[in-house]
Amino acid sequence: MKTMKLMGTAVLAFALATGPLLAQVTAIGAGEGEVDIVAWPGYLERGESDKTFDWITKFETDTGCKVMAKIANTSDEMVTLMNQGGFDLVTASGDASLRLVAGKKVQPINIDLIPSWSKLDDRLKNGAWHTVGGVHYGVPYQWGPNVLMYNTTVFKDPPKSWSVVFEPQNLPDGKPNAGRVQAYDGPIYIADAALFLMAHKPDLKITNPYELNPAQYAAALDLLRGQRKLVGRYWHDATVQTDDFKNEGVVAATSWPYQVNLLLGEKFPIASTIPDEGATGWADTTMMATTAAHPNCAYKWIEHTLSSNLQSDLSVWFGSVPVVPAACSDKSGQQTADGCKANGADTFDKIHFWTTPVADCDQGTGACVPYHQWVSDYMAVVGGQ
Repeated sequence: MKTMKLMGTAVLAFALATGPLLAQVTAIGAGEGEVDIVAWPGYLERGESDKTFDWITKFETDTGCKVMAKIANTSDEMVTLMNQGGFDLVTASGDASLRLVAGKKVQPINIDLIPSWSKLDDRLKNGAWHTVGGVHYGVPYQWGPNVLMYNTTVFKDPPKSWSVVFEPQNLPDGKPNAGRVQAYDGPIYIADAALFLMAHKPDLKITNPYELNPAQYAAALDLLRGQRKLVGRYWHDATVQTDDFKNEGVVAATSWPYQVNLLLGEKFPIASTIPDEGATGWADTTMMATTAAHPNCAYKWIEHTLSSNLQSDLSVWFGSVPVVPAACSDKSGQQTADGCKANGADTFDKIHFWTTPVADCDQGTGACVPYHQWVSDYMAVVGGQ
């Protein structure tokens, strides 16, 4: 995996200065009655949105552990919530997971207590976004690409380049893209700009969109400042984005398969693609808080995520790819092999998965720009500065 190598970073060295931690749970006992989870929208369904998508009710009945969900729309929001405390688990993406490890907000996972660990995709078991010094700080949950979602009445053919959202141009309907495109409202989106530049400005010598030296980083910011004139809204709320496509004239944007599925379910003229430049993406991980008040229920839930219909049905509901490959074809739920392929199961090597940018990177051409600077600079871009 070209962007998932574990970086020998100062931030991780700090987190593990006293050596790798040991898992706090050595045996699973009776459940404590509940488990509190911070999750992305659409990740925790109990049949309230659609009665055919429910992977919570049976878990609660079988274990006596009530699932309490807190929805977060960005990785930064997840980190903030975990820093505040009061949660047992979080479904963290790669731009949050190493921050949580470095901040000692999550504990190592005892994989011996997870019988279904062997079912995991081998490419994900030791992912650098949840494995530090050979210690697992989480269990893979789902993965997928950040897609280019587009209105099919405007684009008769799938756009071949991310230029439709980055550069001023007339779209196939003859109208300008200004005001009709969106960008993601999160600092990690700087990587999307860097990915575009990897293909279109090879002289910058960008090899990893999360490892940018000052010159490469400056070029990405310049591209984003130009894009600011085109963007009608920076989105972070999935529901708001789908509403913008339906009612506000938005016709192209970076998005998640989740929004694509919501709009397709409403028979809206929508489709998605991964352009020629490739895409960023997410490999989400269930991580346990260091101060988890309900560790037994938490471990029971983690096993449930790998051994039940969750992997299959969540893949259909969200438009993601199961971390248990068999869920694509074993009839444990509603997913099929063709459905997994449609969700991007064959695109793994085209995806540059979200990773927390750090100063001490492996680039070898100078210090990289760390995430805290991405945060302040992207806020300035969104604010028009």
